[in-house]
Formats: sequence, C-alpha cells, structure tokens
Amino acid sequence: MHLVVFDLDGTLLNAGSELSSYTRETLELMREAEVAYTIATGRTRNDCHTILSQSCFSLPQAYKNGVVIWNPTAADYSHSNFLTLAEIQHVVDAVMQQGLAPFLFTIEPGQKHGAYHPPLNNTTEERLAALFRSRPGLEVRPAAEMPASADITNISALGDPAAVDAIAELVAQEPGLVAYAGTALEGAELKWIDIHHISASKGNAVTLLKEQLGLERVLCFGDSDNDLSMFQIADEAYAPRNAKAPLKAAATQVIGHHDEDGVARFLRERFDLR
Repeated sequence: MHLVVFDLDGTLLNAGSELSSYTRETLELMREAEVAYTIATGRTRNDCHTILSQSCFSLPQAYKNGVVIWNPTAADYSHSNFLTLAEIQHVVDAVMQQGLAPFLFTIEPGQKHGAYHPPLNNTTEERLAALFRSRPGLEVRPAAEMPASADITNISALGDPAAVDAIAELVAQEPGLVAYAGTALEGAELKWIDIHHISASKGNAVTLLKEQLGLERVLCFGDSDNDLSMFQIADEAYAPRNAKAPLKAAATQVIGHHDEDGVARFLRERFDLR
C-alpha cells in the first residue's frame, strides 16, 4: 500500500493557491481507488481549512514543515516539536539584532493559533502583520500579550536580504534549529526567513505517518527546500517543472508544472485512475 504525500504551494495548488477542479476530481478518484494520501506543508492548519474543505483529506496531516501533525479523526494534534525557551531567546535576539521584528507563531490551549510580535519597524512589517491578520483563525497581537501557556511552533521575519542572511548565520550556530529563507513575494529587495526546531521536518513527519498508518511505500511531491527531507526518505519523489533545481536533481522524475495540473495528471497515469 502506498502513502502519497503532497506539498501544497507550488505543487498541488495552482498559481491562485487553489485546488483546480481537475485536481479535486483526481483526489476523488484516488479516494475511490483507496489510494492513501495526505499533505505535508509549511502552512498552518487554519491556513489550509478552506483549501482542504474542497476535497476529502481524512488522514493525519503534517503542518509547519512537520512541527505538528493534525489528526482529523481525533480533532487534535498527535505529535509536536515546539521550540524551547532557550531556542526562542536565541532566535529573537538574532532577529532583533538585525533591526527586524520577529513574528512568533503559537498553538495555545483550545487549539487557538496566534502570531505575536514586538513593535514593528516599518511599513513592510505592518503589511506583513496585516497579511497574517487576514488569515482565518489566526490572532495577531503584541508580544507582551502572549500567554505563558502558548507553545511556539516557529519564528518568522521579513526584511533586507543582507539582514536575513545574517540571521540565518546566527541561527546556524544553534544545533537545535533549522531555518528556511527565500526571496519575498513582495520583490527581490526583500527576503523572508522561517525558523523552527530541527526535529521538525517533513521527512520525519512523513516517516512517522507511514509507520502509524502501516503503509509500505511513500510517494511524495514537492517543489522547494523544505521538501528535500521527505524526498530523502521517500521511495518515489516527484518535482513539478517549476521546482527549484535541488528538488529536480533529487527527484525520481520531473513532472508537469503546478499551474498545469502536473501532479494530478501524473497521478491519473501512475495509478490508472479513470
């Protein structure tokens, strides 16, 4: 039995960050054929609610690059890799030394999700905070209001590329942390960084899911750096044509573009879905 694992942005979703009708139909065919499938994404569960409600995702799902695993049946998180207090302090210090505001993302009692930040430095960070506020189920508040009971899943920042690169270098000195960074959607003059516990990876989460579900083989699909860990543990790994070069190099095969239903078209052939 196979476990098929999808990254979302740049992979299963189209350029509008949606499941196309063709992809939704393909997922329904997979369900009817009893092919197990789930997601491993850098997004939060709340951020995916509208997307996943368009199709049947009934198996446990990995969020925040494997920081947490959500079990829909139990309606609870079954696995977590939160940041420790020492790691949090290290990251916050590194970000603020570069003149940027860290955004601390939390899971709180009652499965509440939050994002907390110190005073913002500029209009770029204010726009970022506004973007976070637009996400369903995410409360964005000043850092002073963060409850002691909150668990921190990851810390993010946005700013000048040189400042972000300096943060990445400081974070690399902490063996318990891992950072992903890249050019911001707002333009090449800005760069984002996202930092979480090193045990939180898509590869570790997918390995755990495979064991829990008692499945034999993993097929995974991804396009970016945070997908490499699951490419390394998968029996088959597929990168869409738009994927970064390291993903294409590590892939079993390069398939169609994410905005042309590349994953869905491959799946219909791979599993003979009619």
